Amino acid sequence: MSHTAEQPSTKTGVLDGLEPREVLGYFEILAGIPRGSGNESQVADWVVDFARSHGLEAVKDQRSCVLVRKPGQGGLENAAPLILHGHLDMVCEKAEGVEFDFVNDPIRLVVEGDYITADGTSLGADNGIGVSYILALLASDDFPHPPLEAVLTAMEELGKGGAAEFDTTQLRGRRMIDFNWITDKEILAGCSGDVTFTVDIPAEFESAPTTHSAARLLMVRGLKGGHCEFDIQLERANALQVLARAVLAVSNRFDVRIAAPYGGAQNNAIPADAEVVLVARPEDLDGIAEVVSRLGADLAVEYDVADPDIRLDLGAADVPDRVFSTAAAHRLTTLTLLIQHGVVRWNLHVTDRVETSNNLGTIRPTERGVQLMSTITSALTSRKHELYDRVRALVELAGGGVTTALFGLDAPEFPYRPDSELLAVASQAYRDVLGEEPAVEVSQCSLELGMFSRRVPVADIISIGTELHALHSPDEKVNHRSVERVWPLVKEVVSRLG
Repeated sequence: MSHTAEQPSTKTGVLDGLEPREVLGYFEILAGIPRGSGNESQVADWVVDFARSHGLEAVKDQRSCVLVRKPGQGGLENAAPLILHGHLDMVCEKAEGVEFDFVNDPIRLVVEGDYITADGTSLGADNGIGVSYILALLASDDFPHPPLEAVLTAMEELGKGGAAEFDTTQLRGRRMIDFNWITDKEILAGCSGDVTFTVDIPAEFESAPTTHSAARLLMVRGLKGGHCEFDIQLERANALQVLARAVLAVSNRFDVRIAAPYGGAQNNAIPADAEVVLVARPEDLDGIAEVVSRLGADLAVEYDVADPDIRLDLGAADVPDRVFSTAAAHRLTTLTLLIQHGVVRWNLHVTDRVETSNNLGTIRPTERGVQLMSTITSALTSRKHELYDRVRALVELAGGGVTTALFGLDAPEFPYRPDSELLAVASQAYRDVLGEEPAVEVSQCSLELGMFSRRVPVADIISIGTELHALHSPDEKVNHRSVERVWPLVKEVVSRLG
């Protein structure tokens, strides 16, 4: 399906009647274009068409990152350029039992009071709302602003793969406003960095023993999941590790083989579901069900607060043509359990902030076996690399041809600068427009700010946000009243940057 550049005024739909139309209209258009990480080509083409329809210079690179330039206006034509940043992609999660094709289907928007959400899937407000502010700024002609360089990156949610290859030498600006933040109560002025890695485990495929003529699908279901940075301290269950624990419990009592392990939505989302085919002797099925039931009862007690709906299910399955060798299955389960997930260190300089964490996010089949993907987030680059060195040590001990590699951008942290001019301007605009004092946040999350500060280099960066909830999950929602509150602030901030 192709998408031609539309304007909010010509697009009718679920968000009609909500303000600001010039922002939410673009958000609804974006919701109609599939844009999961790695599938941004269509939305990037739409942005290029949009820019050119406004007489603006635009270029799309091979990773589907887009750069749009707009001259200054309203007397600020000769001011220093300002970089605007957001990311085009979204995390694709759906609720249990929901049929949805993220490669082809548009997001189905729903308005519930003050909130916009999606029908059974993640919403894409992260970072569709931020991109919509940028599109509205590019389309504007009624207020002053300096020359703008809008950088819309791809694969931000997948190892920041687009930013890793983006040609930053194109940029002339040395100050940047990012729109990838999650609240309108704060101005973000510092953040952590991250790095994503993969672990490839050969399956040593073989035929199932003739005695193993029965199969069951072992499923981990009912978990909340969530964002690997904002929710990592909540001690929610990791579906991949729960699955590995269940396989190990069964294997300790019965001779089983495994096939087709699969789980998690994305490397930076806490995995909410996982499954694997268990191949066994028919006479062992009742015993396997008993082990799974007993472990399920234990998990319900362990996670009665953090993940009260956790469950292990067994379903029907066909016996596959090939299974993992016993040794390969053991390597998979033990590595999945031993790679540290969750908070690794708390920040001793900033109260109640995580310094370093790891999210073991996905397990996917490969031609040779299976691949784990995980994202480490840290306020300190050295801690991040220390944790990855531990993973490398585990991989070396595992043997059997297991390998690990870094994936995407090794994104550095962006340290807080109390003397930031952008922060001062934005804080005063916040007071004048909203009549309140903004909080200044230095976050445990990892954005692409550090990359821009190192590679351009951008000397001054802040992030302005909107009230978002339950990111990277089917419960994701955005407060449209917050969008209405933030849009005048955005215009005022850019107008003051002469």
